[in-house]
Amino acid sequence: MSGINYSEKIPNNVNLSDDRTLQRALEQWQPNFINWWDEMGPEGSTDMDVYLRTAVSVDPQGWAQFGHVKMRDYRWGIFLNPGQDDRTIGFGDHKGEKAWNDVPGEYRSNLRRIIVTQGDTEPASVEQQRHLGGTAPSMYDLRNLFQINVEEGRHLWAMVYLLHKHFGRDGREEADALLQRNSGDEDNPRILAAFNEQTPDWLSFFMFTYFTDRDGKFQLCALAESSFEPLARTTKFMLTEEAHHMFVGESGISRTIQRTCQVMNELKTDDPNKLRAAGVIDLPTLQRYLNFHFSVTIDLFGADESSNAATFYSTGIKGRYEETKRDDDHILKDRTYPVLQVKDGHLVTKEVPMLNALNEVLRDDYIKDSVSGVERWNKVITKAGIDFKLRVPHKAFNRNIGALAGANVTPQGEVVSESEWRLRAGEWLPDTEDRAYVASLMRRVVEPGKFANWIAPPALGINRQAADFEYVRFS
Repeated sequence: MSGINYSEKIPNNVNLSDDRTLQRALEQWQPNFINWWDEMGPEGSTDMDVYLRTAVSVDPQGWAQFGHVKMRDYRWGIFLNPGQDDRTIGFGDHKGEKAWNDVPGEYRSNLRRIIVTQGDTEPASVEQQRHLGGTAPSMYDLRNLFQINVEEGRHLWAMVYLLHKHFGRDGREEADALLQRNSGDEDNPRILAAFNEQTPDWLSFFMFTYFTDRDGKFQLCALAESSFEPLARTTKFMLTEEAHHMFVGESGISRTIQRTCQVMNELKTDDPNKLRAAGVIDLPTLQRYLNFHFSVTIDLFGADESSNAATFYSTGIKGRYEETKRDDDHILKDRTYPVLQVKDGHLVTKEVPMLNALNEVLRDDYIKDSVSGVERWNKVITKAGIDFKLRVPHKAFNRNIGALAGANVTPQGEVVSESEWRLRAGEWLPDTEDRAYVASLMRRVVEPGKFANWIAPPALGINRQAADFEYVRFS
């Protein structure tokens, strides 16, 4: 088992005490992190004891323990998967060479950029979710929110360690800046647009953790292939924690659907107005929220044609999802890939060099994975005997990045005029009435074993706890 040293001020499994200069630098950063957590972390949570999972090793069979912890005292730290002395680079121009333990000078800027962008998303999501505890639909859900929050904080630590360890003064300045930007701030926003969107309610939170944290999974998987060994080892461990975030989203939407279907059958109606009067979220509204969060998230993969993506791959900085399982030469200089564009009022494909289309390759892998989860939601609807299907919209729908930015494409993939788009957007995306209704349901329910009317209880408690387990102890 690869244990973590909890006797250190900063828990770690990287022998931090052997590098006194680095240790002092991180210990100076730590108070700034705590100040950020107090100001921008979960609102009103300081005195709560929360039943949290804490990493005690990076061994997949025994990497966590559960117990009540005050979140401000959570043992954030620096944890890397074990390294491989003989690991070789698996793709790009350096394929077959020994993986790097230090940053090659010629790739320093691009590596720093990738680490900073990944690091910026971690505190951003905490900031987006900081007010949600006040409207938690159950103590169980409140605990899951807090678990995600502390793990996003630890993922920030992971990127800050890399910046401090490998990028000198530039890295230290970038690490400081990660605490200075704030989600939605007009003057100093977060780097990626999706992380400046509000997360105003729990339906948005569940959609975010299903769709946007899934983007995190695919980005981390691509970085876990990196020729830069410390980055690959760091992101492999982060993936262990990311799985829980997606579980929270998938199960949260599934439970919302379950409760809606239950009321539909009780009232024998699919009328959205009658269902809203009964205090549940109708399925068409769920579809509109799905459309919004999916389309915002797939923009996170970047432009469909990107010279940066080609550079990151060819230089060995960032691979593809499941790179080692792909049956090709892992160099890709002679391969092409289809990307979409609008031409003469229709969506058409064109073949472009695959190296330049790697954002699109990753986006398509993500879409397949997302569709699988939506099909699991549909099984809940089918099991309830209801004739309705949730669907992932066409990938050209509601796009703001790349060749499809601003294209007027319906969820079914039909190109329409701008006037028709404006007229029908309320059919496809949440409008002010939808958001106001969902907001009206957000009432805090934190008595053990109780749940808000709009969501069903989970099938199983965290760590197999009883339904009325006290996940959060309030002061």
